[in-house]
Amino acid sequence: MNSTIPHHPHIEFTSHPNAFARRRMLSCPGEPLFIAGWHRVVMIHFEMDPATLQRAVPFPLDLWNGRAFVSLVAFTMYRMRPRVGGKLAALLFRPIATHDFLNVRAYVRLGDECGIHFLAEWLSNRLAVLLGPATFGLPYHYGLTAYDHDWHHRSIRGQVTDAKNRTRLKYCGTLAGPGTLRPCVAGSLDEWLMERYTAFNAAGGRKRFFRVWHPPWPQCAANVQVDEISLLTNIWPWFESSPIVGANYSPGFDTVWMGRPHSLPRR
Repeated sequence: MNSTIPHHPHIEFTSHPNAFARRRMLSCPGEPLFIAGWHRVVMIHFEMDPATLQRAVPFPLDLWNGRAFVSLVAFTMYRMRPRVGGKLAALLFRPIATHDFLNVRAYVRLGDECGIHFLAEWLSNRLAVLLGPATFGLPYHYGLTAYDHDWHHRSIRGQVTDAKNRTRLKYCGTLAGPGTLRPCVAGSLDEWLMERYTAFNAAGGRKRFFRVWHPPWPQCAANVQVDEISLLTNIWPWFESSPIVGANYSPGFDTVWMGRPHSLPRR
């Protein structure tokens, strides 16, 4: 591999389920396909009624002690490029290499593999919005984003506006104090929510999946208030009555492995 794994000083990374995900990705020829940085990541977790959520998800839900969750994941992707091809390949990818994301993800399980399913994603790059659905089967929308995830001042603030209908998500909050960045506790709900390495997608009726890998998240708790959720309730009215059960912040990574799309067998 030409990529390197970034080191976060003073953080002792756990090995499970991260190590298994790494071995699984490297067992497939040609993986990873892309490398990118994921920076200044905020995750906001909502608890959902399992039966209601299942009707919106084309894969079996993965439940935590019978409870279902949907998470908003707001971050900036930085310098995405192919794993091979060097500077020329990176130059060709420059138009879609860096932009903001808002992912809305549910938690699913297919066979013995647990992962996530993207209900929707808003991106701040028009070209990436055009390319994503065709290549990975991802439900992309173009959004106007404004993120201020400031670890040094322990504050987060974000806004995403759908470019077509002007619905909006707006949130703000505070982060835990210095010295609190650490991996999730093994077996905790935080680990269950954050340490996911497979995405199952079904845009256009074609079911596909891809895998990612990165070190375990260095993270801390966040106290988040969501001030406007019309971006969500315009599509899923049940978000209005779904409580926030927690939030996390991570500075992210400079090197994330992103795998190629694979088709799932038709049933």
